[in-house]
Amino acid sequence: MVQIPQNPLILVDGSSYLYRAYHAFPPLTNNAGEPTGAMYGVLNMLRSLLLQFSPSHVAVVFDAKGKTFRDELFENYKAHRPPMPDDLRAQIEPLHAMVRAMGLPLLAVSGVEADDVIGTLARQAESAGTPVLINTGDKDMAQLVSPTITLINTMNNTVLGPQEVCDKYGIPPELIIDFLALMGDASDNIPGVPGVGEKTAQALLQGLGGLDTLYGNLDKIATLSFRGAKTMAQKLEQHKEAAYLSYQLATIKTDVELEQTCTELTVNEPDVDALHGLFKRYDFKRWIADVESGTWMQGRKGHSAVSQSAPALQAQPPEQATVALSREGYVTIQDEETLLSWITRIQKAGAFAFDTETDGLDTLSANLIGMSFAVTPGEAAYLPLAHDYLDAPDQIDRARALELLKPLLEDSALRKIGQNLKFDQGVMKRYDIELRGIAYDTMVESYVLNSVAGRHDMDSLADRYLQHKTISFEEIAGKGKNQLTFNQIPVEQASTYAAEDADVTLHLHQTLWEKLQQHGELVTVFRDIDMPLVPVLSRIERQGVLIDAGILAQHSQELTARLAELETEVHEMAGEAFNLASTKQLQGILYDKLKLPVLKKTPKGAPSTNEEVLEELAHDYPLPKRILEYRGLAKLKSTYTDKLPLMINPLTQRVHTSYHQAVTATGRLSSSDPNLQNIPVRNDEGRRIRQAFIAPEGYRIVAADYSQIELRIMAHLSGDAGLLNAFAEGLDIHRATAAEVFGLPLENVTGEQRRSAKAINFGLIYGMSAFGLSRQLGIPRAESQRYMNLYFERYPGVQDYMERTRQEAAEKGYVQTLDGRRLYLPDIHSRNAMSRKAAERAAINAPMQGTAADIIKKAMIAIDSWLQQEQPQVNMIMQVHDELVFEVHASVLDAAKQKIVTLMEGCMSLNIPLRVDVGEGKNWDEAH
Repeated sequence: MVQIPQNPLILVDGSSYLYRAYHAFPPLTNNAGEPTGAMYGVLNMLRSLLLQFSPSHVAVVFDAKGKTFRDELFENYKAHRPPMPDDLRAQIEPLHAMVRAMGLPLLAVSGVEADDVIGTLARQAESAGTPVLINTGDKDMAQLVSPTITLINTMNNTVLGPQEVCDKYGIPPELIIDFLALMGDASDNIPGVPGVGEKTAQALLQGLGGLDTLYGNLDKIATLSFRGAKTMAQKLEQHKEAAYLSYQLATIKTDVELEQTCTELTVNEPDVDALHGLFKRYDFKRWIADVESGTWMQGRKGHSAVSQSAPALQAQPPEQATVALSREGYVTIQDEETLLSWITRIQKAGAFAFDTETDGLDTLSANLIGMSFAVTPGEAAYLPLAHDYLDAPDQIDRARALELLKPLLEDSALRKIGQNLKFDQGVMKRYDIELRGIAYDTMVESYVLNSVAGRHDMDSLADRYLQHKTISFEEIAGKGKNQLTFNQIPVEQASTYAAEDADVTLHLHQTLWEKLQQHGELVTVFRDIDMPLVPVLSRIERQGVLIDAGILAQHSQELTARLAELETEVHEMAGEAFNLASTKQLQGILYDKLKLPVLKKTPKGAPSTNEEVLEELAHDYPLPKRILEYRGLAKLKSTYTDKLPLMINPLTQRVHTSYHQAVTATGRLSSSDPNLQNIPVRNDEGRRIRQAFIAPEGYRIVAADYSQIELRIMAHLSGDAGLLNAFAEGLDIHRATAAEVFGLPLENVTGEQRRSAKAINFGLIYGMSAFGLSRQLGIPRAESQRYMNLYFERYPGVQDYMERTRQEAAEKGYVQTLDGRRLYLPDIHSRNAMSRKAAERAAINAPMQGTAADIIKKAMIAIDSWLQQEQPQVNMIMQVHDELVFEVHASVLDAAKQKIVTLMEGCMSLNIPLRVDVGEGKNWDEAH
């Protein structure tokens, strides 16, 4: 009997138990039909493990996605294994969330298997004199067993120490790898030596020793007393390469680079709120009750030994819970009388949830198929308007329905509640209805409440806040190329789906609004900034931008020619032709042939060729510099010069981007299809792309850009007298900083010194370290540290601000913009030093970037209000970071530029004035 030592480091083979739990349980599901058996089985095993051993240090280790170094050694490694079943794959992410919520460290390292991570941690602990208990059912792990490393399989209640390994396999732990190399492993497709089974492998190893000994004494094998011994030497000789390959494949790595050491894998208190939400989500009713009653981990005892007679830690099936919302109160509006009664009901209510159903996602071309409404939670109605097969005489005509609904939808006093109302506003505009009274958008409410809590789509929000599984579009429309559009879906199914959207939206609003009201400053951000911006963005999107396809086509041809030239240059430098898009071939050229220094490796151990590495190598070697140029031009060509002409809308002859309010952590807007935020501005090729953004006839492009806005916000937040004075006097801030840091008169500052000061100014905004500054400036770290020390001596208020912000972030878990937007930092208390430092850097930057985002949003709202009220010949067409872009008729050019600058500079008051640079031209590049 094996005696388990007190308080061992417990390493759980999560991947092994995931599959074993999956096959051990019947196909359990929650009420939404989602599979739950595997996660329940693994979780129950972990809970029992904690109750039985009460450990202080644990790690639950899973295989990461993607291939490992073994796949590079042997392309058929595990090749015969079927793909992971869909119903098991669906359980991995929520299982990981539950494990973390239990307070257990979870590891999944790319490029290696869970076994390798466990092996590394086990040997680490062994070297430190810490006993280890590996919780697994994998026989490969027997190679790790030692006097201080023990295996336990809680699924069949067996424990293996060194003697138990000998008893089970007939060989000691140190020969397990040789054992697997000889006989192979069918489960992993390790070939082994053909004709060598378990007994033959045991006889060889017991008779002579390990693989090296066997191949050094092939002549002695015939003397061993097992069947086939006389011909075995020839067989081993013939398959020597396979044997040693199998040895490599079977060997568990014990030197994986890990972010955490074995001493850092401490068991933390469970996150009760997170567990409760997950258990409700997956209908683990018995555990929900345990969490609510505070008995989830009740019964944890002191340390105990495990014996062969200890009870197996088996899981029991979960009890089912009921769904959060009922769909019984949903109706279909099929006649005008019913529609009129709902209109009356909505008008009396004063506020209602509203949603549109369409046959596409492009608001410029999508057809309105139906609309849904909800006034009271649990009661919702769907109005079908254009389902293909609906031709009954009493069906409501779409034109007539919209005629009746238009006054209600355009009534500013009737508050509309929706999820992503920008889309609905765009759809209704196509039918000549201006959706007004946009009051509450649940996507925006969730984003303002906590931008980093997760996704802000309706399905995710319903799951997070209501513990309700919504009907997915795929459930009613199917998947892939045969997926139906909404007009093809039977009304009975469409009605339940659409009515649920309105009902869930109303429930979400009530839940989220209550949470927002607990924080008055967040209500202000929602009411005064993010919500009024919704219709503004809708109008900008519909306006679109005019693109000269001819300019882009010419540019694309020139890029093609330049790329061909670069490819030839690169091949000449390399001394041979190769595929520049092939990472493997590039690695061979840079590191094997040219012997360039390896600065960084991939998770699989190969030398890295990523952009960061190439940029560093480019300082000393010409080839990486050419590769970077090639990659940059190829990206411009594929992303913009080739793609933008294809995105010109045939109805408007313009390109229409989509702006997203609920994506970035800091409040900044992002855009997609196309992404207008990432067009380069600091190189000639990027500026040439901007030349294709042109003004229509009679108009000019006007670009208005906040000048150094984040540095101005830094000066305001820090209150540093030196920075405030420099801005107040209108000095070149980077030249002024250089003069302070280097102790020179302004007129004596060199261009190189100004560049260094600029790097420091902007680096500090992003929490850059001295190491980061040294890399950016290409100077020794000691010199960059000296620069930073001088900076803080001259601007002590900045250092005080940074320290104050770090402290505030650590105390509160979030930082705030000047308007009170909260920017949460989930990793600010991370035990991982890299994650914690990254969170501290984000804490310093977030108030500045978030405040800058709030400022330009306020400016957009103010300018849109002016445009709506006075209707000058001005169109707001783009927002790009700190810049707004307009089409302005030549007849009002000067007055419009002055008004735009006045509104932008006056939207927020700082200790120093905001400044806006404005330019105009026939295209965006000229105006910028």
